[in-house]
Formats: sequence, structure tokens, C-alpha cells
Amino acid sequence: MEFGEESSPALAFDKDAFELTVEDVYDISYVIGRDLLKISSKGEEVSDLQFRIVRVLEMFETLVNKYNLSLEELKMERDNLKSELDRILQERSSGQGATAGPNQLLVDLTDPNRPRFTMQELKEVLQERNQLKAQLMVAQEELQLYRSGILPQAEPAMVEVDLDTPAHTEHRRATISDAKEEKTTIGKLFSFRRK
Repeated sequence: MEFGEESSPALAFDKDAFELTVEDVYDISYVIGRDLLKISSKGEEVSDLQFRIVRVLEMFETLVNKYNLSLEELKMERDNLKSELDRILQERSSGQGATAGPNQLLVDLTDPNRPRFTMQELKEVLQERNQLKAQLMVAQEELQLYRSGILPQAEPAMVEVDLDTPAHTEHRRATISDAKEEKTTIGKLFSFRRK
């Protein structure tokens, strides 16, 4: 194509409607206006038609502007989404962006403030600690009363043993061995195995 043909206003009619720019709309209005001037010498009816055509061209210009703006917005959105996708893919490939389900918690093992126990375990530990504190306070009060002489030292309690029922003694032995095997929650959580 020659340079003169590229800038010809009549070429705007040959373009697809979605490829038109605002300049093409101006070229189309120029060509139509020029043709209407040739015809306008014939009468009043043509001038009414001319105003209608100008109005249609103005609407056409507005539509092309909106189309171009929305096209630019879509291109910018596409570019933003591409860059976001690239960033996510890069994070995933480097292992930083691990995905978790809605009820899962991601924990950084290098974080010194990471959670180490479940809430249930913590509740059990706190409950046991409170029980042990209460027992300690009772023992300290008894010790203080013994030292002050208010409470006499108790004689060892006599245990009545029934020699006729051996099943009772076996049951008592079983409960003693169960008590030895039972560990506290704190002991379970902080138990270490020796190798």
C-alpha cells in the first residue's frame, strides 16, 4: 500500500466493526459529511437526514470509545492475571506456597512460636496442673498445721484384712499395679524413651 492509500478516509469502511478506532469513526463521518454536502443542495429533506446521520455517528463514536476502553481494561486485567499466575507458579515451584484444605493449618517448623500441642492436650495439662496445685496447697496447709502443733501426727492407720476372701486381695493388687502403670497427662506428653 502507498502512503496516500493508508490515510484515505474511505478505507475505514473496509475495516471490521471490532477493529475500528475513534479516528476511523472521524474518517467515516468526514466521508458521509462530504457526500451529504454534495446532495444538500437538493432540498430540506436531506438536511433532516443529515442531522439524523450526525446523531448516529456520534452514538457510533461513543460505542467505539466504550469498546476501546473496555478492551484496554480487559487487556490490563489479563496482564495482571498473567503476572499473578506467574508469581503463584514460581512460589509453588520453590515450595513456599503449599496448599492446605479449609480445616488444615500450615505450620512453619522453623518458627519458634509455632503450636506444639493440640487444644485438647493443653486443656488436659492445665486441668492436671490445677489439680496438682490444689493438692500441693492442701499438703502445705497440713504440713503447716503439723509444724504448729495444731494437728497431732496421725498414727499409722490399721488396715483390717479379711483372710477368708482371697479374691479381695487379688483385686487390691490389680488396682495397685494399675495405679503404677497410669501416667499423668503431663508425663505422657513429656515422656522420653531411653535407648
